[in-house]
Amino acid sequence: MSQGQEAWIAAHVNTYRFFGGATRILVPDNLKSGVIKNTRDEIVLNKSYQEMAEHYNTAIVPTRVKAPKDKATVEGAVGYVSSFILAAIRNQRFFTLHELNKVIKERLHTLNHRQFQKKEGSRASLFSEERTVLLPLPPHEYEYATWKMATVQYNYHVSVEGQFYSIPYEYIKRKVDVRLTRSVIEVFFERNRICSHVRLHGRQGQYSTQETHMPPKHQQYVQWNGERFRKWAVQIGPNTAAVVETILTGYKVEQQGYRACMALLKLSDSYTPQRLEAACDKALYYTPRPSYKSVQAILKSGQDKNSEISAAQPELSASGFVRGADYYGRGRK
Repeated sequence: MSQGQEAWIAAHVNTYRFFGGATRILVPDNLKSGVIKNTRDEIVLNKSYQEMAEHYNTAIVPTRVKAPKDKATVEGAVGYVSSFILAAIRNQRFFTLHELNKVIKERLHTLNHRQFQKKEGSRASLFSEERTVLLPLPPHEYEYATWKMATVQYNYHVSVEGQFYSIPYEYIKRKVDVRLTRSVIEVFFERNRICSHVRLHGRQGQYSTQETHMPPKHQQYVQWNGERFRKWAVQIGPNTAAVVETILTGYKVEQQGYRACMALLKLSDSYTPQRLEAACDKALYYTPRPSYKSVQAILKSGQDKNSEISAAQPELSASGFVRGADYYGRGRK
């Protein structure tokens, strides 16, 4: 469909499948989808192209820049194929790529079995001899992969195309290389693979987290989960449940809130469940997203014991905190 990198790689994979074997050497042009740099001193190949060649044990030797003599036979064959196939069907109309490929395949078969004019045999008969020197195909076809660079975030995850994947926490703030295929992502640091994940698809913002990647303090809460904390909080009271919910939803990775939830709910052992519920009620009155520290401060200062709400305090409405008509003295003379 294009000369983009994915189409370029797919063309090679399809060609090797058609041949039934892989060539020992590839001599491509210097298009950017395959060759990044080609000078007298060095050749720098596209990473995915190099990876594909290694998969088939093929060596890539690009042509010299502006030197078509390096593949003169191929250049002549391109012109011949263009005339025999493309020129012959130029006036036909196709509605799908499958229809076009079917006609091309038929013309190609005719071309390959057409007898040479100046020597015996055909392209098909010559290929039957050359096939014996092709390398055997690997058990599996090469799966196209793209490479990206990412930085490991403080929550020991990397963001790749809107999804998040955990990395061993020792690599926080490090830059890593990410290899993506349709089904798997692999993460490399200084050319060494450090982890892999099944690739996530669908809605954005999903997390794939492995327990072994967590810091030790996070791992001790793995046996817990958000639902278990929520059920514990509901037993204490609705306000405690509301505070636990805000803590769990306040982190990109829910597990990062488990420690705060555990500490919050353990306050019921020191101050009784009734006082914890009252403190959560007071904290929610001050802010819609209270933290463990704010609830703890209320309990330490004893503010939870004063359950009376002054009439001068603002009322909570559906549209937020508003003072109401009574505060401004409406109706007074």
